[in-house]
Parts: sequence; C-alpha cells; structure tokens
Amino acid sequence: MMLRMRAVDMVEDAGFTPVEAVNADDALAILESRTDIELLFTDIQMPGSMDGLKLAYAVHQRWPRIKIILVSGQLKLTDHDKPADSRFFGKPLDVKQMIAEMQDMIGNGSLKIVPDEVAAVIAKVSHPKANGMPIRSGSPDSTQEFLTAENDSLRLLLEQAGIDAEVLLAQAGIDAKEREAADKLQKLILEELHHRIKNTLATVSAIASQSLRTATSLEHGQHAIEGRLVALGRAHDLLLQARWANASLDQTIHGATEPYVTIGSGRISIAGPDIRITSGAVIALAMTLNELCTNTTKFGALSVPAGRIEIVWKIDEATQRLHLTWSEKNGPTVHAPSRESFGTRLIGTLGQQLKGQVNLAYDPTGFVYVLDVPMASLVAQA
Repeated sequence: MMLRMRAVDMVEDAGFTPVEAVNADDALAILESRTDIELLFTDIQMPGSMDGLKLAYAVHQRWPRIKIILVSGQLKLTDHDKPADSRFFGKPLDVKQMIAEMQDMIGNGSLKIVPDEVAAVIAKVSHPKANGMPIRSGSPDSTQEFLTAENDSLRLLLEQAGIDAEVLLAQAGIDAKEREAADKLQKLILEELHHRIKNTLATVSAIASQSLRTATSLEHGQHAIEGRLVALGRAHDLLLQARWANASLDQTIHGATEPYVTIGSGRISIAGPDIRITSGAVIALAMTLNELCTNTTKFGALSVPAGRIEIVWKIDEATQRLHLTWSEKNGPTVHAPSRESFGTRLIGTLGQQLKGQVNLAYDPTGFVYVLDVPMASLVAQA
C-alpha cells in the first residue's frame, strides 16, 4: 500500500492524474469504464488472482495504445518476457528516472503538486545539517544511493551466510544430496529475505517522503515519520510472534492503542469478537489505529482529561462483513479539516487495500471512524 502511494506521488510529480487500483481485477474494471487512461504502472508481485505481468499482457492485448511500466524487486525481465514497447525497472526505483520515463512515454503533464511553501520545507528538512541537526539528505538521488548501499551490504551479508552454511554442512558430514536440497532451501529463504528487506527499505523511504510532503516544520515531519515507523515496527513484532501467520484482531487493536492510552484506565473501551487476521490486515489496521491515536491525542478526545475512546466491532453473519467503529466522547468540539492531510489519505487507502469502505464523520460532539470490510479480506482463505 505504501509503495502504491509512492507510485501515485511519482505520477503526480510527473504532472499526471493517477487512478489507483488495488489489484488486477480492479484495474481492468477501471479500464473498461474509462477512455482516458494512457499508462499502466504496475508492480509484478501484485496481490490477487492475476499478477502484474499477466495484467500487462491482458492490457496490451485489449488496449494496445496504453503504455506500460513494470517494476519488481525480485524478478528481472528481458524484452522477451514482457509485452512489446513496455518498460521494466528493478527496485529500488529512482524517482527522477521514473518521472522522466513517464514524461518521455506520454509527454509532459500539467499538474503542479508540491506548493512552493511545502517545497521549501522539504528542502529545509533535506539539508544534511538543517537547524544544526545531522540528518540524511531526503533528495531522490541520496535516497537512491542510501538504498543501493543498504542492498549492497545486505548482498555481502547473504553471500557470507551462504559460505558459512556450506562449511557447517560439510563439517556435519551431510551427504551431497542433502547438501543440495539444503542449498536450494537456503537460496529460497535468502532470496525471500532479500526481497522483503528491499520492500521494507522502499516502504520506509515512502513513509518519509509522504510525511515530509505535508510537513509544516522539521519537528512535525520528524515526529510524523517516527510515529509511523514505530507503528509499523509494532505490527511486525505481533506478526513475528504469530510467525507471520494469522494474528489476533484483539491483540492488534490492543497493541496499536496501548502506547497512547492505558488499557483499563477507563479512557478507552475495546469490545468485539476475536478473530485471526492475515498479516496484511494486521499492518493495515495497526497503521490506521496509529493515525487515529496520534490525531486524538493532539486534537481529539485524548487531548483533554475527560475524553475517552470506544472501539467496537461486530461481524454480520448474513453478509460476512466486519463493521468496526472508533468513537470519541467528551472531547473538544470537532471541526472538519480544511484540507486532506496525509494521515487522512493514508486511512482511506488502508481501507481500500482491505477492499472495504471507510467513513470519517466530524460530528461536533466527537469524531467517528467507521470501517466496513468483507471478512474475505481479513481472514486467510482455506
């Protein structure tokens, strides 16, 4: 989801209007209903019944005029592997290169996404010693260099791990056939680890970039990035405990809210049937709750002593949908924001990732968030 939002930013910065799809079926439905789509920008490892490469071939066959960009952090495509006239790029993506490629393929766009005052903030934050603080440059070039250096270091570590494993196997007296099987398994595990770490680095880069786009100050940007990365880390801790299998919905909600409000303090109530949810749902809900908790401690119910939060969810057995409600009580008078922040956009996109419907109600007596999502998006399919 974060990488898709990063791609949206690239499209906007190139001057074009992005239309988001969460999977191949959604993309095809959009293409069926519109005639103004000029470019398909897709990750090959896309979730759903059809991966990005199959989607690219389907789009090229039905709409040959549409240009295609394919990206992957795991696969490497030759010209024979992809549709004619399409372009392929490996991760991590170079932002400036991707913008130039899109403009080369379909011309220069006309949008101006980053206002001058926001650009000035980003430039200030990106300076290596902004306000006397030694921070890493946030420019696309330096981000690319950082990710490349991290990946090179990881590659050397993985190669050394392979050498160490071969020595240990030989010392253990394991025969050639068993060593071959073990080597194949190790290679598979290391390739998956490498892929996950590259995606994690890209996700961290996307979180930083997105947070800085709407930052009003260095401190605001720093706190926003730190909070989102901590929330992502807590979600991964929970998934590690469950061995990246189905985790508890109840534990996910408790784990995401406990850093902000003590369970049992009377300031928060959590009620609903516990179910086991997939890793993607854990991360989406944890990130959503982090945004809600951050906002309520700054502006909502938890910003005043008498305020409290109610989180309630239930399962509609007839429609097989989960209905979750976050309600704020006894807080200050609520006013709808004058513009959509990154946090609000993130909450909506996370709901979209789960194929659900999100509603944000800015009632003067208390903010209310409602998520209505199909159970099929939350639980593992047998």
